[in-house]
Amino acid sequence: MSQPPTCGARRRLLHLPVAAAAAAASAGARAQAWPSRPIRVVVGFPPGNTLDVVSRLMAEALRTRLGQPLLIENKPGANGVIAASDVIRAPADGHTLLATNSSGMTVNPQLYRRLGYQMGDCAPVAMIVSAPLIVMVNPAAERTAGVRSLGDLMAMARARPGDVRFGSAGQGNITQLSFDMITHHAGVRATTVAYKGTAAAQAGLLGQEVDAAIDTPLAVPLVRAGRLRAHAGTGAERGRGLEAVQREEESDVTGFDVGFWLAWMAHAQTPPAVLAALQSAVGALREDAALMRRLAAPGLPGFGDPQAFAA
Repeated sequence: MSQPPTCGARRRLLHLPVAAAAAAASAGARAQAWPSRPIRVVVGFPPGNTLDVVSRLMAEALRTRLGQPLLIENKPGANGVIAASDVIRAPADGHTLLATNSSGMTVNPQLYRRLGYQMGDCAPVAMIVSAPLIVMVNPAAERTAGVRSLGDLMAMARARPGDVRFGSAGQGNITQLSFDMITHHAGVRATTVAYKGTAAAQAGLLGQEVDAAIDTPLAVPLVRAGRLRAHAGTGAERGRGLEAVQREEESDVTGFDVGFWLAWMAHAQTPPAVLAALQSAVGALREDAALMRRLAAPGLPGFGDPQAFAA
């Protein structure tokens, strides 16, 4: 037969609800006070990258909404691993956010045996871009002046095994893996040149260091200006501003559908009220007409629903 609690034990039991209520009140107060200082947004790729450009536009738009500056901090390296690891080590209070992409969150766990983080260590704030990638060449380059389609590019690679140079945004990046998939399906061999981000790869293509590259819709203005020529989108849908460009499935290279996404994430242990406030603030940017116009110029889509992204 169990013994009734002692007087001291009864006092401790009576104090438990009070302690729980105090903890809940404290958490609520912290959430109401957020943000109490500038917010760091750690970007896992170099300045000029699509993720960097979009994050800076978002930070500018959110400053007045949140009453605190959002400081963009570029920490490139290891395909986004350095930035993600930094955010995971930071306090889970909503004052350190991660700007990342599908390479950093979904590709890395498949490539690295000792990564130091998993997707479950981060809580989704919002998917800010989801789009196909674009296969491009430089029309001013003598080697690719006659390339008018993805099929032409693959024929060139077939005639010159290993000689065609392709610029990627880094080893293990989705741009590199996508082009490897294209050459694999076409049965050809090309040489990958790994740059530090898409902006550097784009500069390499413009400078005729490489014959082709896969880029994001941020390259749309260069395509419209005739400085680059787009031949195929790697997704099932066309990128905005590239309606006349073939989808991969319409070329003679078929069998896969690859897109990319960009997102902001927080530490998984961020208080729910703070995370909800973050999601609400970022989601409200869909109603910011000036921001949406700036994103539309390079053909980038808008913000996705955070719940759908989390799912």
